[in-house]
Amino acid sequence: MQLHYNLEDLKDIDWMGVLPIILPFMAVGFILILIALLDLYRNRKTRENVFIWTLVILFCNTIGPILYFVIGRKDSRA
Repeated sequence: MQLHYNLEDLKDIDWMGVLPIILPFMAVGFILILIALLDLYRNRKTRENVFIWTLVILFCNTIGPILYFVIGRKDSRA
């Protein structure tokens, strides 16, 4: 029984069989990031911490845009 895998085992994966499953998730994540960045750019004068929100959106892949839409949009100047 093999308890660990190495890089040689990656050659055995059928990537064309896995691609239709992974591609929609990647597309939704990319679109979510793009929409969050566009919203942040359009409202940059009324938002606080624009640079920090940009970093959160870009580096926290799926969670970052969701946090921006839930928390960051409330973070506006009166």
